[in-house]
Amino acid sequence: MSEAAGQVDDVVAACAALTSAGLGDMIWGHPSVRDSEGRGAWMKPAGYGFEEIDHERVVLVSWSGEVIEGTGNRHLEYPIHTQIYQARPDVNAIVHTHAATFAAFASLDVPLHPLSHDAVPFTDPPLPRLSAVTGSLIATANLGAALAAALGTSNGILLPSHGAVTVGRDIASAVMYSVLLERACRTELAALAAGGPKIWSSDEETASKRADVWSSAQLEAGYRYLIRSGGTR
Repeated sequence: MSEAAGQVDDVVAACAALTSAGLGDMIWGHPSVRDSEGRGAWMKPAGYGFEEIDHERVVLVSWSGEVIEGTGNRHLEYPIHTQIYQARPDVNAIVHTHAATFAAFASLDVPLHPLSHDAVPFTDPPLPRLSAVTGSLIATANLGAALAAALGTSNGILLPSHGAVTVGRDIASAVMYSVLLERACRTELAALAAGGPKIWSSDEETASKRADVWSSAQLEAGYRYLIRSGGTR
């Protein structure tokens, strides 16, 4: 199998995993993987839901937004991907989703605490929010660059009134971080609704969990479960 074919496989599998996790939003939201030849990003195309993506629909989008392989249309928010890849050489996969949980939690402007295992990947550094620019579409290079700058070295970022972006060294970690972040925000919302959290993991325990609970092997195992649950096309 060629590297390009493997990257198309990764996008298709990511869409199946996100479907299984319930992170679809009709035809919106998109995972991507960095092109191994440095040409841009392999992405889900515009106009289709996660559950509709097969190998024929994945597109390669250049750094400037041109579709250079595949026949589908690119998403307007391709700069999310191209700008983060250019700013973060350690990132090889990105997921953008619109779970309502993200908007609800981001609107409260409170920190995310390690109330459960799910929040552990987002506490050091603390989970950032994109606050300096619009909550509308990230459809320009300037907005994409602002998003990349706000993300910094974090695994994810909240986009108030919009959704979230997660990143990883591979597609398994980027997808799992999206799933974990949604669950972590949901847990924090539940605690806030009950009067606010009083107990959470210490910095030392959180660091230990980060290494043991969310090792590469554990992230991969969770990702493979989601693929099996959602099926592949």
